[in-house]
Amino acid sequence: ATITYPWKLVIGDYSWIGDEVTLYTLGELEIGAHSVISQKSYICTASHDMASATFEIFDHKVTIGSRVWIAADVFVAPGVTVADGCVVGARSSVFGNLPPMMVCYGYPAIPVRPRLPNESGVPV
Repeated sequence: ATITYPWKLVIGDYSWIGDEVTLYTLGELEIGAHSVISQKSYICTASHDMASATFEIFDHKVTIGSRVWIAADVFVAPGVTVADGCVVGARSSVFGNLPPMMVCYGYPAIPVRPRLPNESGVPV
């Protein structure tokens, strides 16, 4: 994995960061406990302001909750929150907040169905 500024990163217990993941931490990044960021994903906390003549850089905190699975090759944009228990499908692009305990995917990623059939909110 590549981490731009490690001191801006908080990772909860038992979380896993896959091969070739980029954690672009110009801003803060918080990853909860028991979460997985799969291979080749890119978590981005900063970008350039297109309205600026000099394309100034800005940053916005990214929050990835606990028991989250970010599948392979997912892009997560600055300012996004992926709530607890959410699963983000492979090769998705996340530009807005995603709700808890939902399976989400696409470009842009959207909630598709509950993660668990009984919607108990407690992962098995």
